[in-house]
Amino acid sequence: MAFIFSFPDVGEGIHEGRVVEWLVSEGATVAEDEALVKVETDKAVVELPSPRAGVVLKLHVAADTAIEVGDPLVTIGADGEAVPESSGPAPEVEDSVAVPVEAASAPTPVQATRRPLATPRTRVLARRLGVDLQDVRGSGSGGRITDEDVERAASGETSKEPQHSVSAASPVAPPAGRGEVTADGDVERVPLSHLRKVIASAMHTSKQTAAHVTHVDEADVTDLVAHYRNAKPAIEEQAGVKFSLLPFFIKAVVAALQRHPQFNASVDEHAQEMVLKKYYNIGIAVDTPEGLIVPVIKNADRKDMVTLASEVADVASRARSRELRLDELKGATCTVTNIGPLGGVFATPIINVPELAIVGLHKIMERPAVVDGDIVVRKQMYLSVSFDHRYVDGADGARFMTDLVGLVSNPGLLMARL
Repeated sequence: MAFIFSFPDVGEGIHEGRVVEWLVSEGATVAEDEALVKVETDKAVVELPSPRAGVVLKLHVAADTAIEVGDPLVTIGADGEAVPESSGPAPEVEDSVAVPVEAASAPTPVQATRRPLATPRTRVLARRLGVDLQDVRGSGSGGRITDEDVERAASGETSKEPQHSVSAASPVAPPAGRGEVTADGDVERVPLSHLRKVIASAMHTSKQTAAHVTHVDEADVTDLVAHYRNAKPAIEEQAGVKFSLLPFFIKAVVAALQRHPQFNASVDEHAQEMVLKKYYNIGIAVDTPEGLIVPVIKNADRKDMVTLASEVADVASRARSRELRLDELKGATCTVTNIGPLGGVFATPIINVPELAIVGLHKIMERPAVVDGDIVVRKQMYLSVSFDHRYVDGADGARFMTDLVGLVSNPGLLMARL
């Protein structure tokens, strides 16, 4: 019996997406768990696997089409089976539920069996370990079962609480533009990508919600740069990672957050309570061809700088190729944006709500400075913190920045805090 596979609820409050690329064509035979389509959701690109084997009878939407949860994606049936004339938009169903085409317009309810959500790789792992996915509680988005869930089930452990993970796919191609001749001259119209719409909405919400204030201070990082340059060759040789200055700044920011917990917080406006986070998940703003993406380094306070360097390089690379999982984009308590390599003196970053603060790292430059009465050349940089003035006072911003500047200006003091 032919059935319609609809766009499932992948969690994280996502209600819509965009079909990036079909991986199958009408008339093709597909196996169970074979990837059918790449869909852009929020800031990740996911591959949706086929819930069963069969022949692709109809693709309901074209590539580069916006879709909502419950919209029909593809009809799959037996070889030679015709697509019924009545097959139209499918009713909203649970994740990966196969809905018979005949039932789409039937007056009586259809009882469908929920199929466990899992990627093809996870299903192969489950079969290899002899794990029945029906018995596994998924910790991924929308109850998706992860490799870790399967491994825990195989060892007799219980699954963790849901962490909203999802498999990812390849980067999104930039939308093609179209030329237009206006009275003033030629223009090109380029459709806004789904990611750009998400960014625009987030920035608008932040500016309309938070009362932005930016505090800027200057730090002498001559000693820090010298310490970094001395350590870099040995660390890269021994650990095999690309080592940058960013882990030093992440550690300094975490130390400052520990002394000023109101910057590592959010606000429950309904309960009228400030939620002070006892964990330190640092968002790292990454510039990508499609737009700004902010992966999250979880528990940064518990990781050494070599580990931080490795994780930063990893998530930055996968952010640019759009291979991040959704859980890697959630849960930040404070964000760091490293604007310096791009140039400029300093900027006023926008807060990544519901966080209350974002720290800006700006360009390191050699400038004249007065040291012990003498004018010398020092490596200096501006640091900024934008914060929500509704809940954080200006004096708190000054104290936070004073501590942060003190830590990056004195690497010995920073090392003592690690």
